[in-house]
Amino acid sequence: MATPAEQRPLVEHDVHTEDLPPLPQRDSRIVASRWVEAPDAITSLGVDFGEEAGYVRRIGRYLLWRAGPAVHADARYAAVDADNLGRVFTFRLFPDGSGEGSGADGVLHARFRSWKESLRDDS
Repeated sequence: MATPAEQRPLVEHDVHTEDLPPLPQRDSRIVASRWVEAPDAITSLGVDFGEEAGYVRRIGRYLLWRAGPAVHADARYAAVDADNLGRVFTFRLFPDGSGEGSGADGVLHARFRSWKESLRDDS
């Protein structure tokens, strides 16, 4: 069984945008403070949760970050356009599984899956 992201050791070096891996990392965790070009939307993503956002993966040209646990808890996701770091879309996931967020397609999504699909389809 894979180690939950929150329990993986943090990378000890700074990472540039072009170095963010396309797939989830199973052996370490990259936090927002280690991303050299991180926009404020990412460095502040988890402030109200009392934690720092961690990198999840790429979805097309979007860099996906999460603050909060991945399962059954309050969490906030943000997707940053790697070609335009000022273009950020967020999705708030609630403990009951409901959520909402504006997608890359300009639509307000109530399902996390459809929000991610809007990122994929915009890439």
